[in-house]
Amino acid sequence: MDEVLLAEPRGFCAGVDRAIEIVERALYKYGPPIYVRHEIVHNTYVVNDLRAKGAIFIEDLADVPPGATLVFSAHGVSKAVREEADRRGFQVYDATCPLVTKVHVEVAKLAKEGYEFIMIGHKGHPEVEGTMGQLSDGIYLVEDTADVAGVKPRGDKLAVVTQTTLSVDDAAEILAEVKRCFPNVREPKKQDICYATQNRQDAVKVMAPQVDLVIVVGSPTSSNSNRLRELAQRLGTEAYMVEGAADLKPEWFAARRRVGLTAGASAPDILVQQVIARLRELGALSIRSIEGVTESVHFPLPRGLGDRSMSEVAASRS
Repeated sequence: MDEVLLAEPRGFCAGVDRAIEIVERALYKYGPPIYVRHEIVHNTYVVNDLRAKGAIFIEDLADVPPGATLVFSAHGVSKAVREEADRRGFQVYDATCPLVTKVHVEVAKLAKEGYEFIMIGHKGHPEVEGTMGQLSDGIYLVEDTADVAGVKPRGDKLAVVTQTTLSVDDAAEILAEVKRCFPNVREPKKQDICYATQNRQDAVKVMAPQVDLVIVVGSPTSSNSNRLRELAQRLGTEAYMVEGAADLKPEWFAARRRVGLTAGASAPDILVQQVIARLRELGALSIRSIEGVTESVHFPLPRGLGDRSMSEVAASRS
């Protein structure tokens, strides 16, 4: 293995940074435990790290004691979950990615205008459940082009929304079929697939043709990480997804001259650095970043969680 090429950008996005920061600040302000509905982001390392600091991850709000502090995960929640949290009187901080919230707002706005919806996404994913849960009916999930024919809207006002972490190419193919079947469908003013998902997929498109093998750092539950692996494979490059350095198999790198490395939007850089260290042990002679998009997106935190950086907080504790 002569060289490792690093995709740019890779790893954490602004929504993931914000979600983790919300949990850490809540732990600092209120002390443990802090309850989090669903995994805050889909990464085992991140979840275990926050669990060790006092976060308790739950799916059912019945598991949250009265008076507790509750954080909604970055994937968003249904209207019913919000209403239940209000009834139970929890102190709630919403870590829903603002780009997911944008979709929820669009659904609520257009529903008031009489629209029904097609949602392009993966059944069972918490983001899809949260978005579809903004309405009691009139929203139809399609996972592939074949599903589109099964959509039978009641009226002629139809709009389309998309899970934010899909394959850009797959979503475009499904949307084309939606528009073929429903020529008057209303599309979002701006594509729902988030900037980070788009940028990381674009980076893989640049990197994959230059390497013999692609390694994606990410957890199996991470939609955007899985899409990176699938994209590399679709481009004709062998690809594997790993949660960390321990998952790397030496035989993958036999007779490989150049290896590409990227990470999903929920994978922390510490895991990437550990993978790089292991690749050096396996014979990598040089590490080089590929020039790519520089991301400067930042999302504000909810009110009430302070304005000191967590590095300042950590320094004050030492």
